[in-house]
Amino acid sequence: MKNQVDTFLSNKNRRIIFLLCTFVFYYLVSFIIDPYADFWKNYFSRSSLDIIIEWLISFLFCFLVAEVALVIHHRLNKKFPWTRNATKRLLIETSLNIGVVLLLNIINVLCMYLIYDKSELINLQLSIDDIRGLIQWLVVSLVISFIITGVNTGSFMVNNWKSSELEVSQQKLNVSQLRQASIEAELNALKLQLDPHFIFNNLSVLSELILEDQQLGYQYSENFAKVYRYLLINSKKNLIPLAEEIRFLNAYIFMTKHRIGAGVNFEINLNESLHQLSIPPLTLQLLIENAIKHNITSKRIPLIIKIYSDKDNSLIVENNIATLEHPVTESTGIGLSNIVRRFNLLSKKPPLIDAKGDSFKVQIYLINDK
Repeated sequence: MKNQVDTFLSNKNRRIIFLLCTFVFYYLVSFIIDPYADFWKNYFSRSSLDIIIEWLISFLFCFLVAEVALVIHHRLNKKFPWTRNATKRLLIETSLNIGVVLLLNIINVLCMYLIYDKSELINLQLSIDDIRGLIQWLVVSLVISFIITGVNTGSFMVNNWKSSELEVSQQKLNVSQLRQASIEAELNALKLQLDPHFIFNNLSVLSELILEDQQLGYQYSENFAKVYRYLLINSKKNLIPLAEEIRFLNAYIFMTKHRIGAGVNFEINLNESLHQLSIPPLTLQLLIENAIKHNITSKRIPLIIKIYSDKDNSLIVENNIATLEHPVTESTGIGLSNIVRRFNLLSKKPPLIDAKGDSFKVQIYLINDK
């Protein structure tokens, strides 16, 4: 979470309106405290220039009190946030505001006496009314400072609470979506394990290979075991190293090539530096399965599947398009949508899918989870 969250007074328009209200409040409270003071009795008997100068000085004073309170608040948010020690933070912010208000009041008083009575300023002769007036101005200034601090702090707390709640809700949503996507990936793996056609086809190929070449049959059965072992171990994981996915893919490609024959060719050219990066399990297998399911795989029109590296920690799975005239099964898009959703949740960089021209291309951004 960010240390500094926008508050009510972070908005410039609201700050201007609040500053004007502070200026009016400054005079209103001063008048309410002592409406019979000499200052108010003779207020409009002065020249217009004196009144305008006084207003400008008072407005500048209110502006400085407000801005300094905001600066103190934002600086403390960065160096001493409320979450560290709320009591200590409150004492520090209050003390700094009181100190600044006292200093600004001294400057304000000096400016006022320069306007009204320079002799009193020179001789430091202050009447009881003058002292009482100074105390009133100080109290009003502190009230203004504390109101500004209270508004800003309250707004800061509310916004932080909102931000925390939104983050928690988003995290819960991401976890829920990721769990759902993982379940779908696991279901796809289970479908592959239980698919009678998949099992029958591979067992048929295995039987033929054992009759023709026992060594090759043994290799096929070993890769068959590797595929199922990978599915059982990794189907529930969110991420695995690319190197592990490639080892599984080699076993899956070995089986696919012996099952389909010359109808499919694979070209793999991956930079070894990418092997340490991660990928959601079954990503490459789902893309290969998707290509085989929806394209012709014959010796006359072979399906060529390329897996190669690209810049920016990405790899590309590309195949030529030779669409089946009568697909065995209608496309559901589950494989691709599952991959996109998992990447959205894990890295915020979804795969780029390009089906233009005579090739189908999917660019995947590998994930650095270390």
